[in-house]
Amino acid sequence: MIATGIVVEYNPFHNGHLFHLNEAKRLTRADVIIAVMSGHFLQRGEPAIVDKWTRAHMALASGADLVIELPYAFSTAHAPQFAKGAVHILDALQCKNICFGSEEGHIEPFINSLDTMNTHHELYEKTIKSSIQEGISYPNALRIAYEAISRATEKPLADLSEPNNILGFHYMQAIKEIQSNMIAVTLERKGTHYHDEVLPVESIASATGIRKELFATDVAHVQPFMPSSSYELLHQQPHQSWDHLYPFLRYMILREGPEQLASIADITEGIEFSLWRAAKGHATFQEFMQAVKSKRYTWTRIQRMLVHILTGYRKSIRAQITSPSYLRLLGMSEDGRSYLRTVKKEVTLPVISRVGSHKDPSLLMDIKSTDIYMCGIQREPGLDFKTPPILL
Repeated sequence: MIATGIVVEYNPFHNGHLFHLNEAKRLTRADVIIAVMSGHFLQRGEPAIVDKWTRAHMALASGADLVIELPYAFSTAHAPQFAKGAVHILDALQCKNICFGSEEGHIEPFINSLDTMNTHHELYEKTIKSSIQEGISYPNALRIAYEAISRATEKPLADLSEPNNILGFHYMQAIKEIQSNMIAVTLERKGTHYHDEVLPVESIASATGIRKELFATDVAHVQPFMPSSSYELLHQQPHQSWDHLYPFLRYMILREGPEQLASIADITEGIEFSLWRAAKGHATFQEFMQAVKSKRYTWTRIQRMLVHILTGYRKSIRAQITSPSYLRLLGMSEDGRSYLRTVKKEVTLPVISRVGSHKDPSLLMDIKSTDIYMCGIQREPGLDFKTPPILL
């Protein structure tokens, strides 16, 4: 059986995701689609709008065959670590292909970019270091460094100012780094831009636009932009946001104080003092973020810090987690179950369907993050122990 992997958040699952899933299967002639999906907290430092089992159900109802959780340590990391964690999991599951959506739409520019980056690695790293020393944010430093090495080649390169292109590049970089045999395939992202907040006339909207509409008006307004199964599941569940979690976050920041905040993953350069002062002075999440955001610290970078404060993810815990060490099964179709039986002896990481007997530090973070996520929507803790994989 041919398996193609995709890396997703489904926040929530919409028509653009359905297009990607179907095209991934068609382009690679796959028998099964394996989705590595972020859990309750996401790469841009946000809580998922609905819980991970609901989002896994959305994926399976629209044609995915296996949904595997991307552990917290990778789902909330910056792009290289996020991609590396996902690629490790897909490789362990013996995927032949990985298919990602991109603004580029063709694989050759990504191959050229990877080759150019390797050839001019010293210039790239030197430019990043110089930019950061000038007070430029890390994402902008990367962009400046990439523009510098782009001038050193005549080959067409991928535009790494675009969010999906950035992730695609890092998937390919991770494939090379772990020496995987997976073949990378890309397809052009359809519909609105990744960050677009306004719902379009067409049937494909961004997840950002859908979430904004959900919180501003009514769930019925997003129905045209989602498969019917996803819409029904979204309609049935409470919706999570930073506004719901901010009281818990504020309490944690004020209780910990700057000295303890400094031990949290991603907190560097004294920003713990700014976070503490902002928590003392601002009662809403938006006011807090506006007080902390700066040229050096982007909204996304700050949100990732805040997720780690909320979950107690310290630098000492991160140091223990270098790569995925298990495959957490969230759901599967009959074809997915058949595939797992077929490749059982070749899968290089243990498949976990129940968490009770495992003490892995990464898995413990997944369990903790679930319990904290549930506080914001007033649901009981312990669901990782009580919820079996979804079978469709």
